Amino acid sequence: MNEQTLSRIADALERMSPAPLETPDLSAARAFVWHVAPDRLEPVTRINRVDLNLLVGIDRARNTLLENTRRFAQGHAANNALLWGARGMGKSSLVKAVHGALEADHPSLKLVELQREDLPSVARLLNHLRDAKERFILYCDDLSFSHDDQHYKSLKAVLDGGIEGRPENVVFYATSNRRHLMPRDMIENERSSAINPSEAVEEKVSLSDRFGLWLGFHPCDQDEFLSMIEGYCTAYGVQADPETLRAEAIEWQATRGSRSGRVAWQFFTDLAGRHGVKL
Repeated sequence: MNEQTLSRIADALERMSPAPLETPDLSAARAFVWHVAPDRLEPVTRINRVDLNLLVGIDRARNTLLENTRRFAQGHAANNALLWGARGMGKSSLVKAVHGALEADHPSLKLVELQREDLPSVARLLNHLRDAKERFILYCDDLSFSHDDQHYKSLKAVLDGGIEGRPENVVFYATSNRRHLMPRDMIENERSSAINPSEAVEEKVSLSDRFGLWLGFHPCDQDEFLSMIEGYCTAYGVQADPETLRAEAIEWQATRGSRSGRVAWQFFTDLAGRHGVKL
């Protein structure tokens, strides 16, 4: 193979390889979304979130995550957190609301969202964040793994950090409907079919053990559901007859077949629209 051919191959490989990430302007926004191909931190100009005080019925989780994040923002030690449990009960809303509650006093605290399918690139992301003066909440929503999913191995780079260790200026928050980040039937299947049942699932199940904080979210009762709606009405100035509001809210959740913070917000969105209130 002559030198000209080798040069053409080298040029082709260079064109195929992704361009290195330019040093991002981390002062450009309060939050970013990590994208790959090519690697980049995309600024988020308007964060989709609610006020922390509007999250009703999750007081313990709210206070624990707020205090953990405040310590982290102040430069102290803080734990990675797994927010797990019932759908629509404010797991992702809490992460964004906690960031919003603290950013005024701690402008260097940034929120970086990472998609589950981009976990294999997390080592590259950490390398870019490691030497920054800002502090970062690395956030992954709806995190879970199937039986043939190897992405969980990449997550260990965030939780354990490998030989370099997790950057001191990064903390990882994840939300999931599953406490152990994998389906229960998959756990039972591997236990029943493996030569050594405990070893078969230990690696994946132990992943959730690497989170210092486990915050559980459970389905709300009717009183909590109505309190959420009343809180939204107060915050946005929606005036409604209490008895009519209660009857409509109960009918709404009955037609949905569930009660949650998400269902409460969906009802309130409809109510605000009928009253001509912009959200």
